[in-house]
Amino acid sequence: MFSTRLLFTIVASLLLLWLIIAYIALPHWWLHHEKLHPALENAPTLTATSAGIPGDPLNLFIIATETELAASLLESGWHPADPVTLKTSLRIAEDAVLGRPYAQAPVSPLLLFGRHQDLAFEKPHGTSPRERHHVRLWRAPQTDSQGRIAWWGAATFDRSVGLSHDTGEITHHIAPQVDHERDLILTDLKSAGFANISWRDAFQQPSGKNGGRDPWQSDGKLGIAIRHRAAE
Repeated sequence: MFSTRLLFTIVASLLLLWLIIAYIALPHWWLHHEKLHPALENAPTLTATSAGIPGDPLNLFIIATETELAASLLESGWHPADPVTLKTSLRIAEDAVLGRPYAQAPVSPLLLFGRHQDLAFEKPHGTSPRERHHVRLWRAPQTDSQGRIAWWGAATFDRSVGLSHDTGEITHHIAPQVDHERDLILTDLKSAGFANISWRDAFQQPSGKNGGRDPWQSDGKLGIAIRHRAAE
C-alpha cells in the first residue's frame, strides 16, 4: 500500500507539473505562436523569373521597417544595388571583364507576389562584380496585428558570370550552398541590433535549380530576424 507520505509526494508532484504547464509552458507557447507574423502562413518558398521559371529559393524572413533594414545592412558593409539600365548593364559587363570593382552593381529582377524585388543589396567579394554576396528583398503584403512590416529575402552568392542554361542570356551563376549567404546576413543583422534571430525548420526543399539552372542546396531552414520584439 502507498504510504501517506508517498501519496502526498505524488499529488504534490502532479500539482507542480500542472502549474508549470498551465502557467508557464502553455502561455509561453501561445505567446510565441501568436507573435508569428501572418505573412508566414501559406508562405511562398521560391521566387520566379519573368518567364515563369523557378528562381532563387527564399531563405530569410525579416521583421523591420524599410529604414531599419536598410540602415542595418549599410552598417554591415552591404551596398544597395543600382537599378538595371543600359548604362549600369554596360558598366557591370565592362567591370566584370576588366576585373574592376563595382560595389553597387545591378541585380537582375526576380518575381515574388507578382512583382520584382523591392530592395536589393550586395556585399563585394574580391575586386570584380563577377563574385558578390547579394540578397533580394520583397515586402510582404501583410502586416501583423501591431502593424509590423515583414520582408522575404533570397540570399545567394554570385560565383561567376556566364550564360543562362534556359534563355542564353548573360547572367550570374550562383554557388550551390545558399545557407552560407542566409547565415551571413543573419550574423550581420544580429551585429547591427536585431534582437531576435530564430529558425523555421523544414521550410525549404533540400535542393533545386534556379532560373539559370544553377543547382542549390539547403538544410531547409528559414532564417527569421526581428528588429524589435512584439509588445507583451
